Amino acid sequence: MAGGAIVNTAGGKEYPGKLTLFVLLTCIVAATGGLIFGYDIGISGGVTSMDSFLKKFFPDVYRKEKEDQNTNQYCKFDSQILTTFTSSLYLAALIASFFASLVTRAFGRKWSMFGGGITFLVGAALNGAAQNVLMLILGRILLGIGVGFANQSVPVYLSEMAPARLRGMLNIGFQLMITIGILCANLINYGTAKIKGGWGWRVSLALAAVPAAIITVGSLFLPDTPNSLIDRGYDTAAKDMLRRIRGTDDIAEEYNDLVAASEDSKQIKNPWGNILRPKYRAQLTMAILIPFFQQLTGINVIMFYAPVLFRTIGFGGDASLMSAVITGLVNVFATFVSIFTVDKLGRRKLFLQGGSQMLVCQIVVGTLIAIKFGTDGVANLSKTYSAFVVLFICIYVAGFAWSWGPLGWLVPSEIFPLEIRSAGQSINVSVNMFFTFVIAQAFLAMLCHMKFGLFYFFAGWVVIMTTFIAFFLPETKGVPIEEMILVWKSHWFWGRFISDSDIHVGNLEMANGNNNKNNSNKTVV
Repeated sequence: MAGGAIVNTAGGKEYPGKLTLFVLLTCIVAATGGLIFGYDIGISGGVTSMDSFLKKFFPDVYRKEKEDQNTNQYCKFDSQILTTFTSSLYLAALIASFFASLVTRAFGRKWSMFGGGITFLVGAALNGAAQNVLMLILGRILLGIGVGFANQSVPVYLSEMAPARLRGMLNIGFQLMITIGILCANLINYGTAKIKGGWGWRVSLALAAVPAAIITVGSLFLPDTPNSLIDRGYDTAAKDMLRRIRGTDDIAEEYNDLVAASEDSKQIKNPWGNILRPKYRAQLTMAILIPFFQQLTGINVIMFYAPVLFRTIGFGGDASLMSAVITGLVNVFATFVSIFTVDKLGRRKLFLQGGSQMLVCQIVVGTLIAIKFGTDGVANLSKTYSAFVVLFICIYVAGFAWSWGPLGWLVPSEIFPLEIRSAGQSINVSVNMFFTFVIAQAFLAMLCHMKFGLFYFFAGWVVIMTTFIAFFLPETKGVPIEEMILVWKSHWFWGRFISDSDIHVGNLEMANGNNNKNNSNKTVV
C-alpha cells in the first residue's frame, strides 16, 4: 500500500483532516444499529421472569417455580425450551452474518444495515403478536437475522468513516448503543411487569420495533464509506466523500492508500480462502479468539438472565427487575469511560485492567453465593447481603463495559485489510453469535449443575483471556487500517508469519526507517 506508517506509542501515520460534524452525525446514526442487539439482550431475561409470559408459553417452568417453594434455587428455571427462546436468535445471527458479508461487500455497508433493520422489524411484530412457542421462536429467528446483518456492517462502517486517531472513540459508539438498548429494555420490563391483565410481555417484545425503525430509516440517509465506494468503482464519489468526512481538500495521501488497498482487494477472488494465508494468521486468530473470550467473560449470564439470576439468588420479582435496571445503568456509564480513554490509554491497557477487575468480582460473587446457598441451593438473603451481591456484580459489569464489551467489537473491526475485511468481520460476528448461543442455551443447566462454581468457571476463563491479551495483542490505537500490517510485522510472535514480500515497498522502507530512528518509541509487546 502506498505511503508508510510510524508505529509507536503515539499512534500511526496521521492523515490531514479533522473530526467533522458530518462524520460525527453519520457515526451516531450508524451506531444505532447496536440498539437492536442491546434491546434484545435486555428484553429476553425480563420477559422470561414474568409470570404471565411463563404461564402462557412455558407452563412447566411456571409450575415448577410456583408449586414447589423448596425447589433448589440453582435449578429453579432450568428448561431447555425456555433457553431456546433466548438462544435461537443468536444461531440465526450466526448464519445471517455470512450472507451479510456478501451484501456488505457488493452493495455497501448501509444496505446491510437497512436489511437488518427491516428483518428485525418483522421479527418484533411476530413476537409481540405471538400465540404459541412456534411464533415466538420464528420471531426470534427473524430478530437474529437482523442482528447478524447489523453486527456485521456497523463496526466496519464506523472504523472506515472515523479518522484513525479517533477510531476507537467513534467505534465504541456501537457498544454504547448496545448498552443503551439493554438499559431501555430493563426499564421497559420493569414497567410492563406491572401491567394488569398479563399482557405486559407483549409490549416489551413489540417495542423492539422502535430501535429497528431507527436504524432502518437512519440507514437510508447514511453515505457510503470511501473504502466501499472505491471498492465498487465509484472513484470520483469516493474522493468527494473523503473530502467531506475529513473536512479538507488535502486528501491525496489517504486516497492513494485507499486505492492501493482496493487494488489489492480486487486481486482477491476468494476472500474466504485468502484469509487462511499465513500473513493473515494474526488477524484470523483475533477474529476467532476475541469474540470467543468475550462470551466466556460470563457477561451474558448477567445481561440475558439478570432478572432470573437475581430471583434465583433470593430477590423478589420487582427487586430482580430493579437490580437489572441498576446493572444496566452501570453498563451505560462505564462505556463512556472507554469512549474517552480508548484512544489515549490504548486497547491493551483497558483489556488488562478490565480483565483483572472482572476476575476479582467473579470470585467474590461466587464466594458470597457459596456462603449462603452452599450446594443445596436453599437460603434467604438479607437486604444487606443482597446489596453486596449487586454491588460486586455492578463492579464486574463496569469492568466489562470499558474493556471486553466495546473492545471485543472494536479490535476485530479495525485489524483486517480491505481485501478480507467483510470475511473477517463475518467470522468475528459468527463466532460471537455461536458462543452467545452456546452460553445462552447452556447457562441455566450449568447453573443447576455447577451451582456457585459457575462464577469460578468464568473467572478461570478471564485469567486465560487476560494472559492471551498480554502476550499476543499489540497496541493498535491511532494506526490507519491500511497500515496495520506493520503492527503485526513488528510483533515478537506474529511477525514470523509475515514476510517482507507481503508488505509493499513504500511501507517496508518507512517501517525500517522508523525502526532505526524511533526504537525508543516503538510499542513493546
